[in-house]
Amino acid sequence: MHYVSSGQGEAVLLIHGLFGNLDNLKNLGSVLEQQHQVIRVDLPNHGLSEHWDNMDYAQLADAMVDVLDDLYLKQVHVIGHSMGGKIAMAMALLHPERVISLVIADIAPVAYSPRHQTVFAGLTSLILNSKTTRKSALTHLMAAGIDEPTSQFLLKNLQRTDSGFEWKMNLTGLIESYDRIIGWNLPLTNDKHFDKPALFIRGGESNYVTAEYRDEIMRQFPRASAKTLNGTGHWLHAQKPEIFNRIVSEFIEQNQG
Repeated sequence: MHYVSSGQGEAVLLIHGLFGNLDNLKNLGSVLEQQHQVIRVDLPNHGLSEHWDNMDYAQLADAMVDVLDDLYLKQVHVIGHSMGGKIAMAMALLHPERVISLVIADIAPVAYSPRHQTVFAGLTSLILNSKTTRKSALTHLMAAGIDEPTSQFLLKNLQRTDSGFEWKMNLTGLIESYDRIIGWNLPLTNDKHFDKPALFIRGGESNYVTAEYRDEIMRQFPRASAKTLNGTGHWLHAQKPEIFNRIVSEFIEQNQG
């Protein structure tokens, strides 16, 4: 798996979300690396990491542990956004001895209904050939009903080749894995929980973490606390980075291993 490590001190692992890459949390990483070793990963099927035919959260949690082993790290603080937050939670539940504390950005440990159909339809209908340009690709995605900021974000996955463009991400593998991505099915007993500090940060205008999920969060993460960033949606770390970074930094400092 492709990753970058920078800084020194108690280690922090940053995990991006669906369609992202290790640069998504780079701003946070640059703040944390002043006091910590910071590891940012490209998840399988994303960025420069290997392509998997399918993936689930238990496999992805194991892959994160492999990164720690590669770096000879016994424990880390784990921070994840969206799908990356689910991977972080899976890691905490399946490998609690490797996790010091947990920060989860705008996701809950529950199964969600499908919500990316428009995105997948736009991506799969985009023909990539020698005539494709970034501008034409943007026009196509927006015509498919994807807003411009999301379209621009998705197009960061395009890479130029001798014959035009291709996806860095494994789109087929993500489609194949989508039911497991939106689901929450870990090989655990119902009483399994993570009994260490956890912080859930939600976007005030996002519908990913609502009051109905509180009981499930507290059942699985009984030491969880929560904060809301008003005026932000699902991309809270990008919309109010200074506040988000401060909240995360303070939590990590309060929960040194």
